Amino acid sequence: MTEKLIQVGRVAGAFGVKGEVRITAFTEDPMALLAYRDLKREDGSPGLTLTAARAAKGGVIARAREIETREEAEAMRGLKLFIPRDALPEPDEDEFYFADLVGLEARAPDGAVIGRVKAAQDFGAGDLLEIQPADGSATWWLPFTMAAAPTVNIAEGWLTVVRPVETE
Repeated sequence: MTEKLIQVGRVAGAFGVKGEVRITAFTEDPMALLAYRDLKREDGSPGLTLTAARAAKGGVIARAREIETREEAEAMRGLKLFIPRDALPEPDEDEFYFADLVGLEARAPDGAVIGRVKAAQDFGAGDLLEIQPADGSATWWLPFTMAAAPTVNIAEGWLTVVRPVETE
């Protein structure tokens, strides 16, 4: 099985003239990127090896082994940075990493399979799950709340979903 990767940042561009990069962090503590150090590309190949970093608004300013000049730093703009899922601490009870939710079987309260979780997103108004129906019809969004997803069983690979009643 392919190693599950979690996106932890994205290179925003060069900083200064000495080959530093601005990295937008997707971690609670942006300085955690330095602790992870060996960041990967989306395909699992080596991305950046951070050697130093300092906090900046929304992320870090970092030095990486692979970058020596401003031009090399600028060429990295847009690079998505990942770490293996098993490098993250286990979440607290009733907390989940989005990556752990993607791929879970979505079941109705009676246990019938509805589909699979295609994506998990937070567009600013709360967490949402995109459900891909088993019959191949169009995906739909479900608020990731206790009312709409009362049971999540990561170990067994499923969650219960209560689809909202749609009114016109």
